Amino acid sequence: MLHLRQLSKVLGIGLLAVFALSAEPSLPPQLEGIGIEERLGRQIDLDLQFTNERGYQIPLRSFFHKDKPVILNLVYYACPMLCNLVLNGQTQVLREIPWTPGEEYEIVTISIDPMESFDLAVRKKQMYLESYGKKAPGWHFLTDYKGNVKKLAAQVGFQYRWDERSNQFAHAAAITFLTPEGKVSRYLYGIRFKARDVRLALTEASQSKLGITIDKVLLFCFHYDPSARSYVLFARNVMRGGGILTIFILGAILFGLWRGERNRHVPDNLVTVK
Repeated sequence: MLHLRQLSKVLGIGLLAVFALSAEPSLPPQLEGIGIEERLGRQIDLDLQFTNERGYQIPLRSFFHKDKPVILNLVYYACPMLCNLVLNGQTQVLREIPWTPGEEYEIVTISIDPMESFDLAVRKKQMYLESYGKKAPGWHFLTDYKGNVKKLAAQVGFQYRWDERSNQFAHAAAITFLTPEGKVSRYLYGIRFKARDVRLALTEASQSKLGITIDKVLLFCFHYDPSARSYVLFARNVMRGGGILTIFILGAILFGLWRGERNRHVPDNLVTVK
């Protein structure tokens, strides 16, 4: 047995470890105020206008259609690293899912740099469509118009700012999923994404109208876990689904036995008159 003094020492060390693990590390000054403030369910302003690849102004609502969710990218095209990594990761995972931008969903990529012009957006679009390797009529590359990108970023909780020291925009790495009506549905973070997470986020954003039955079953069994920042197995629904499946199987077996028993009691000399 531990003496009282030894026990108090052990407890003290344990408490210190808990406090150390729970304390958030302080951010460097360059990253203060940078990140994602989740605005799930927030309606964005679909009347905000941006400049498209042809140099014309067009409202966001042009990219929102019935039953089609939208992936929103807030990046800037001259970004030396992070934006490219996000778009590279997105392009890679889009090749792994069976849907096509423009058919089942839309992608809207917008530059947060008000100084970037639409011709740069055109070059960026060409590069990523070549990397994607398939036609993607629903992937749009836009630039800012009259500061509207700041308004949109605030609506979806995308916090960024210009850093004078590095001469770059400081921003988070994430993609945002919007419903066909323009409401924030989900965020996926990082520079590499799982095909399962993207499919489920698109299915969820489309209010389960997108995808085949297996995707809807997966969405029933998997729920988004903010701490894991991913879709994880939801045990309660799996058990509930298993119980329902068991009931159906038992019902089918009992029905088969009942039919068999009934057929055995039919007289052999019964003749059907036509």
